[in-house]
Amino acid sequence: MADAVIVVALLLVAGSATAAVAVRDPVRQALVLAVLGVALAVLFTVLQAPDVALSQLAVGSVLTPLLLLLTVRKVKRRGQRKGREQ
Repeated sequence: MADAVIVVALLLVAGSATAAVAVRDPVRQALVLAVLGVALAVLFTVLQAPDVALSQLAVGSVLTPLLLLLTVRKVKRRGQRKGREQ
C-alpha cells in the first residue's frame, strides 16, 4: 500500500514538473511551480521527511512563486512606462 502512495506522489511530481516546463506564460509558470512545490511536499511527507516537507511548503510553494509573480509584475510595469515615454 505504501509503495502505491509513493508511486502516485512521484507521478504527481513528474506531471507537475513537466507542466512547469511546458507552460510559456511566466504568471502561469509561477502558479504551476507552486503546485509542483505542494506535490514535492506531499512526496517528502510520504517518504517520512516532515521537516523537509515543511521547508518545501514554505519556500517552494509560497515564497518562490510569490517572488516570481512580483518580479513579472514589476517588469511589465517598467515595460509599460518605457512605452509611454517613447
